[in-house]
Amino acid sequence: MNASTKKLLLCGAIGGPLFVIAFLVQGATRADYDPLRHPVSSLALGPSGWIQVLNFLVTGLLMMLFAVGLRRALHATGRLSTWGPLLVGTYAVGLVGAGAFVTDPVGGYPPGTPGQGVHTWHGTLHDSFSLLVFAALAAACLVFARRFAGWGRRGWAAYSTLTGALVVIGFFLFGLGFAQVEGLVEIAGLSQRLTIAVGWGWVTLLAIHLHNTDESAPVHVGRHGP
Repeated sequence: MNASTKKLLLCGAIGGPLFVIAFLVQGATRADYDPLRHPVSSLALGPSGWIQVLNFLVTGLLMMLFAVGLRRALHATGRLSTWGPLLVGTYAVGLVGAGAFVTDPVGGYPPGTPGQGVHTWHGTLHDSFSLLVFAALAAACLVFARRFAGWGRRGWAAYSTLTGALVVIGFFLFGLGFAQVEGLVEIAGLSQRLTIAVGWGWVTLLAIHLHNTDESAPVHVGRHGP
């Protein structure tokens, strides 16, 4: 693996922690914002909203570079070397789109806005790109789970499968919470943050793993390989 590919892989290792640290700091310092209840995307609203918009855009661009690095690192291993990076690239596009189109108010934030019921074209696009983020990430986890299983790396295969499942479950839980479903409203923000931590954490560890081990070498896995 050449030096330029390793640098691209490092973008994936940097993007996840950067995104999480940025929204944690903002959530802890923003007046009237409740991290346990409100979405990460709501940080893009208000006078300081540009910070979260920038967070989406920068993280998305870093993940796009990571997807290119994945493609280069896995180019010699067949069909899944296309689908894995493609899904990570789709996840990156979703992040950029979520930043480019600002969400609608949810849960009464910013103060003075209704709990729900506000629907704008940019909010609808934001929601669509957000769905793309989590769907592509979950699918990427499952694709790489199959890949690691083919390599005989059961630990990584199990970890990737579990991450994909948790991302899907978490998405439905915090989605219901943001829709003001009783019993989930007050922890919707926490559920979303935990889901992001799990999913983005997997991307970070995958990037570090591939950066430190040359997976581009052909692997013999028998007739039933990936």
